[in-house]
Amino acid sequence: MPNLKEAIRERAYHLWIADGQPEGQADIYWLNAQREILTTAVESSDGTVAAAAPTDTGLVATKSAKKAKVARLGKSKIRAA
Repeated sequence: MPNLKEAIRERAYHLWIADGQPEGQADIYWLNAQREILTTAVESSDGTVAAAAPTDTGLVATKSAKKAKVARLGKSKIRAA
């Protein structure tokens, strides 16, 4: 991702706006945005989840990533006979 820092900054801003612009929590928004973007990038490189455009709430990308992860986990479980 060429502009990783800029993508994280923009995502953190959208998360902050969605939460009503609370003060004193910039680091939390940065880390949450960083986690979302890096997780999406890793999962899309696996070919399991396409990178989603950020939304105002971020729920679309998060839900699709969780569904893909659950689907992968469910397939890999081995059942005892």
